[in-house]
Amino acid sequence: MFVLVEMVDTVRICPWDFHKQLNDAIAEELNKKLANKVVYNVGLCICLYDITKLEDSYIFPGDGASHTKVHFRYVVFHPFLDEVLVGKIKYCSQEGVHVTMGFFDDILIPPESLQQPAKFDEAEQVWLWEYETDEGAHDLYMDQGEEIRFRVTDEVFVDTSPTGPAAVEKKEAPYTLIVIMHTPCSLFGLLVLSFSEDKCVVMAITFIRNIPILHCV
Repeated sequence: MFVLVEMVDTVRICPWDFHKQLNDAIAEELNKKLANKVVYNVGLCICLYDITKLEDSYIFPGDGASHTKVHFRYVVFHPFLDEVLVGKIKYCSQEGVHVTMGFFDDILIPPESLQQPAKFDEAEQVWLWEYETDEGAHDLYMDQGEEIRFRVTDEVFVDTSPTGPAAVEKKEAPYTLIVIMHTPCSLFGLLVLSFSEDKCVVMAITFIRNIPILHCV
């Protein structure tokens, strides 16, 4: 879910911050610039992990600030494909079920990836699963705030850099996860957790993996 990304950037430190330790001032500026921002084709930046190298600092004519080329590692939210995560239903729409993890909201379960058969209740603005039993069908609603287990199947990065006046009105999520509630493998109960408690035996699988390091210059 989280990866360490190696990055390189030139950091500008204003004169009124010269009293601070250089590492502290640089860390503060990097977090101001990157924290809670999406880097295209990298992921959602969370926080600075460490600074690995500082090159020489320079002050240019006409600018009293110092400029330092910095090599550092940043913690980034970037789930791998087929990773299983848990979030909460934020809201439902005709597009599907929109899920939040608290710090990241752009997660979509399209209608074809919901538990089937599924249908959208226009009046309630909610998706429901028509669960079949020996006694007939039961409607299980995917209500707002319900915890949900899902599997990442795709990711979409959008370059949201402004390109002109028309781009001002256009708002797109820079990073979206496309996920699924079910899988051909019966190993996981990938669905609303309250459904699992009522209808399924959910297997808990715990695994430990090393944090991978990506390179981004």
